[in-house]
Amino acid sequence: MDLPPFLLNEWLEGRHNLRFNLAGSAGPGWTIKELLRLGGGELAVEDLPVSYAPTAGLADLRSEIAAYHSVDPDWVVITTGASEALLLLLSALSRPGGNVLLPLPAYAAFAGTARFTRLEPRFYQLVREQGFGLDSEQATAAVDEGTVLVLANSPHNPTGALLSGEDCAALAHKLHDKGVPLLVDEVFHPIYFGHANSSAAGIENVIVIGDMSKALSMPGLRMGWVIDADRDRRARMVRARSQIAWSGSPILEGLALHALRNRTAILDRAVAIASRNLEELRRFMIEVSDILAWVTPQAGLVAFPWFRDGGDSRPFCERLAERGVLVAPGDCFGMPEHMRIGFGAQVDGIGAALAMITEELRTH
Repeated sequence: MDLPPFLLNEWLEGRHNLRFNLAGSAGPGWTIKELLRLGGGELAVEDLPVSYAPTAGLADLRSEIAAYHSVDPDWVVITTGASEALLLLLSALSRPGGNVLLPLPAYAAFAGTARFTRLEPRFYQLVREQGFGLDSEQATAAVDEGTVLVLANSPHNPTGALLSGEDCAALAHKLHDKGVPLLVDEVFHPIYFGHANSSAAGIENVIVIGDMSKALSMPGLRMGWVIDADRDRRARMVRARSQIAWSGSPILEGLALHALRNRTAILDRAVAIASRNLEELRRFMIEVSDILAWVTPQAGLVAFPWFRDGGDSRPFCERLAERGVLVAPGDCFGMPEHMRIGFGAQVDGIGAALAMITEELRTH
């Protein structure tokens, strides 16, 4: 299958000599040494088995993820990142003539994964004049007899918008009447800057995917999961994973279990850095408000400002990259006048990066 280019991945890869990388969406980085020090350093890596893990994932890891989302451990299937979670789920739901409804803007791999599983990606618009909030009436109206799934991303990538628990439950109920499940991508849960949402995993007719790459700040573990109360769908996903990958790595799953048991420290660090950086970003947006506009993120680790004059951001992002500051052009998300700025990974120095962006805005 000839899939279209994954513009975001192409933009992020092969970049060197960067002073500041604000193009990503993860939290602050960790080393293995720092990870092992958490909780008093009780994990002995040398004792982890170099073997296969169960296809659905280690039982203790599934239990820890279940506790993280307040659900039954039987509902959890471990995957290689949230990407495999989506792949397994769409593979389980795929049928001839099927389609999946996705938000726009959104992470571009959603559409690519739908195409890979022979499902047509269709879109419902998130309107920036309405804070990029999800209009449940619009999303529900787009469902037809071929729709196998509606996807909502909350906290949303790339805008930082939020779907409240009440609105999520209402949408899931409407979709239940149409025989369609709601998938909520929660990779940024629980990074919130106001009222905190509970996980949507316990809501009827909701499937949740999550990972350790964003809020938990450890993309190198390649650890994700899908939470689904439907036993038949879970069985189909596990069968698909056994064919595709057999299992994950018990070494990575052991490290992930240790990290999740120490998630309070990991999340506290991510929230502290992201909150501080978001304040810097707010000041920056006030300073350049004659050139850029934005919807202030309610949650997550990314913002999605746009040029007020509607200009294409890619040439601007290219010039910034040449100066050592990387942000992601909006065409990676189907909205060229925007750019995505990640504010979760930069432990220090974001003020200097934003000063360089301001200078570039004022001189061109």
